[in-house]
Amino acid sequence: MKSLSVLGATGSIGRNTLRIAARFPDRFKIIALTAKNNVERLAEQIETFAPRVAVVYDENAARRLKTLLAPRTKIEILHGPDGYRAAAVQEGVDMVVGAMVGASGLAPTLAAIEAGKDIALANKETLVMAGAIVMAAVARKGVRLLPVDSEHSAIFQCLQGQQVQELDRILLTASGGPFLNTPAEQFAALGPDQALRHPNWQMGAKISIDSATLMNKGLEVIEAKWLFDLTPDQIDIVVHPQSIVHSMVAFCDGSIIAQLGIPDMQGAIAYALSYPQRLPLQQPLPDLAGLGALTFAHPDVQRFHCLTLAFQACREGGSMPAVLNAANEVAVEAFLSRQLTFLGIAEVVQGTMAAHHSNAAPDLDVILAADAWARQTATDMIASRKAE
Repeated sequence: MKSLSVLGATGSIGRNTLRIAARFPDRFKIIALTAKNNVERLAEQIETFAPRVAVVYDENAARRLKTLLAPRTKIEILHGPDGYRAAAVQEGVDMVVGAMVGASGLAPTLAAIEAGKDIALANKETLVMAGAIVMAAVARKGVRLLPVDSEHSAIFQCLQGQQVQELDRILLTASGGPFLNTPAEQFAALGPDQALRHPNWQMGAKISIDSATLMNKGLEVIEAKWLFDLTPDQIDIVVHPQSIVHSMVAFCDGSIIAQLGIPDMQGAIAYALSYPQRLPLQQPLPDLAGLGALTFAHPDVQRFHCLTLAFQACREGGSMPAVLNAANEVAVEAFLSRQLTFLGIAEVVQGTMAAHHSNAAPDLDVILAADAWARQTATDMIASRKAE
């Protein structure tokens, strides 16, 4: 029996994690659940899984949650950063599922590592912002950090039983998002409703927009650098619209090993939860004969400039990836609220990065300061664009 704390329980990854836990009640026990403001869904999850602790964003959300729960429900309800940290370090928790959205996942993930918990990591921003610090803590505490992103899970699976020193490069696949074949001259008119319509994957709003700009793939490049100890030149992006090949590993002899599956996150989540075993999910196999062909192409970095910016941040390192991530979070939120155009996302990120004087070897305080600076800079930049 493995005890879990699920950070970000009401999002896509969190919900899929709980579906797996419900299917295998003899394998998993839920100790803690956290959410931001979706207290209605969290209340339903609490009724189903009876965790010891639940955490929400603020005191108002905590009061709403208490109102929704049956009077007989015995649970500790916490809120805010201290609450998220408490959920991450709960006594008796074996693994923390890091599924919070954005930079908010960094502090509780680090706290969980310091408490000796294994991590199933879906929150790529944790490694984008502070990869060196996180991986050093993982090594020092002797815990496992297992990837949940389908692409990084695929790389991890392809490397099982292989000699890591024989790896030449990895090939991260990208669906291309909803605008793969959209002409560049139409980008200026694209709105949130269109960008949220991902052709293959069911995801939250933020990651859906990141997929539309290909920033999500750029963040995955930085994440892969830290997970697999790679240089940026060892990471290639391959556009694969069918989303059947989740990623590939190329070795020094010219061989390539790929991991295939239907576009569903439960496989990657289950592998992280049960590693080194596999759970009998009984998911359908890809209909390869029905598909007829699997296609691959280079990404168009002229249309999807966010990918270039992410590689730039990855190569520069230091505090620059944290700035990239923070500016992107602000820009995506502005786009979703129709305060910024689709093209404006990359422009705001680029402008914020250009204004940043990177620290080559930042500690956590420097990273958090860079994150705060970038958010304010991006916010000011968006406000100035609106005033023009």
